[in-house]
Amino acid sequence: MPNQQLLHLVFGGELQDLEGVTFRDLSALDVVGVFPNYAEAEKAWRAKAQQTIDNAHMRYFIVHLHRLLDPDGDGKF
Repeated sequence: MPNQQLLHLVFGGELQDLEGVTFRDLSALDVVGVFPNYAEAEKAWRAKAQQTIDNAHMRYFIVHLHRLLDPDGDGKF
């Protein structure tokens, strides 16, 4: 599939501590969006990470949604 969408989710929030990935307030998570490929997701991730660089507890993540939707990687859902 040459034009296959490989969906990626970018989201972030403030962590309770720097050693884990437990968020202080789940209702305050920042869902940046869903992107059609890793390159677009990475651009959004970098922009949000740069905006929050002064807050050491703020972290943004890229989730490979396409891997959750198709764990076998065979293109059959």
